[in-house]
Amino acid sequence: MSADLLELLVSLVVLTVAGDQFVVGVARVAASLRVRPTVVGAIIGGIGTSLPELIVAWVASARGDTQLAVGNLVGSVIANISLGLAIAALVAPVRVDSRTVRREAPLSVASVLLFALVVIGGISAGEGLLLVVVLGASLFGLLMNARRGPMSDELAVEVVDFFGRPTRQRVKREIARTVAGMVGMVAGAELLVASATDLAQRLGLAEGFVGLTLVAVGTSAPLIAASVQAARRGDHDLVVGNVLGGNLVIALAGGAIVAFVANGPSGWVGPAPLWSMSAVTVAAWGFMARGSRITRWEAVVLLLAYGATLPFVAR
Repeated sequence: MSADLLELLVSLVVLTVAGDQFVVGVARVAASLRVRPTVVGAIIGGIGTSLPELIVAWVASARGDTQLAVGNLVGSVIANISLGLAIAALVAPVRVDSRTVRREAPLSVASVLLFALVVIGGISAGEGLLLVVVLGASLFGLLMNARRGPMSDELAVEVVDFFGRPTRQRVKREIARTVAGMVGMVAGAELLVASATDLAQRLGLAEGFVGLTLVAVGTSAPLIAASVQAARRGDHDLVVGNVLGGNLVIALAGGAIVAFVANGPSGWVGPAPLWSMSAVTVAAWGFMARGSRITRWEAVVLLLAYGATLPFVAR
């Protein structure tokens, strides 16, 4: 048990350091290319920090354990919002660009709701193809909205003022920093999942609870780490971009992986977790739209919502 605790602590340190470097790299690349940090976070952060969920979905589906695969995807979406976004907002209230509320947020929310709809009764190959088409269209839409506009934009000025205006010679180095941070977060998450699962088994916790809650939180750890570090550095747009992009990729790419890798329609996790996932997703969008920010009180609401969903997700 002591070895598991040590691995758990090491994984948290790796996640913290890697998440910090990932945030620095993404923000500097965005500043150099004059691309909105929200979009960079949604595309690079969304794909990069969602790799653990996609890997788990692939492996579990290949083994025929589609309920674990789908449950991990559902639990990860809930954790991204109720833990990643909420903890980041507790560190510092998160300001949200009005364009994000109108553009990126609807894409992410619609993706999660579509995933919840198609997973009822099992995801077929045809539904998996639909998810792939929607994923491609969503990424294209994000790229079309990538330009952040004039430098009078408050958030754009904030990024440049904080991180400095990088030269073209430094762009490759910052891209390397971003990739290295992403790899470090994935490695840290894998260590976290392994150590936490072993520890839970030693404590006699049920496998369903471990798979659908502990593993989901573990695979969401890269996104949570990146969001918290972005909030600590004051890069609010990147916090929101990571969460919105992560949920979009998890719902669409993760659902498609389950549909294509599993033999036949996949099993589903029951209505309660799907309702919980949909509810916290829509609620977070509502918080963003209400005052163009997520306050600490709203973060507490999201955290309480996560606690309330645990009994349902674990069944």
